[in-house]
Amino acid sequence: MIVRPVAGCAPPVRINTDVSAGADARAGKYLAFHLNGEEFAIQVQKVREIMGVLDITPVPGTPIYVKGVLNLRGKVIPVVDLRLKFGMPPADYDQRTCIVVVQIAGSQGPMLMGVVVDSVAEVLQAAAADIEDAPSFGQDVQIPYLLGLAKIKGGVKILLDIDQVMMERELTRMNLTGCQEAPRQI
Repeated sequence: MIVRPVAGCAPPVRINTDVSAGADARAGKYLAFHLNGEEFAIQVQKVREIMGVLDITPVPGTPIYVKGVLNLRGKVIPVVDLRLKFGMPPADYDQRTCIVVVQIAGSQGPMLMGVVVDSVAEVLQAAAADIEDAPSFGQDVQIPYLLGLAKIKGGVKILLDIDQVMMERELTRMNLTGCQEAPRQI
């Protein structure tokens, strides 16, 4: 779109009105999953692996939502149950329960973390036009981990910023930054 000048104003300026060119970095592919009957999604580029529930070693003194750590090919990574992190009621793990291994931004570089979800649904494409900002829930309610709400396939998916869901400072405080090598078996 070209805006024509009015007498005495600056020369014509080209304005980019192409939504796809721009402005919404939230548009893209998402991995959708279920928690307590609701659909959530995280950016596919953050997902490293999806697996069934493995043996998780509990770590004493951690919050209830931190299930512990697991050995992922020689790397010890923290595992967080998203149901519990979000204050939802606990549920027994079954054959549909998955651990989604995600890469989050850390001060020392990227780090891996496992998040337990009820089930994985699909990979979906969210266009910028399908994504709305989260509504305000009042000034006392802070939800920095909410990227937005995607209106897809007649429903609403809650888009999460996985980097904000489990802040590195929480993991560091619990000494669960995933930087240790797994103990070797003798």
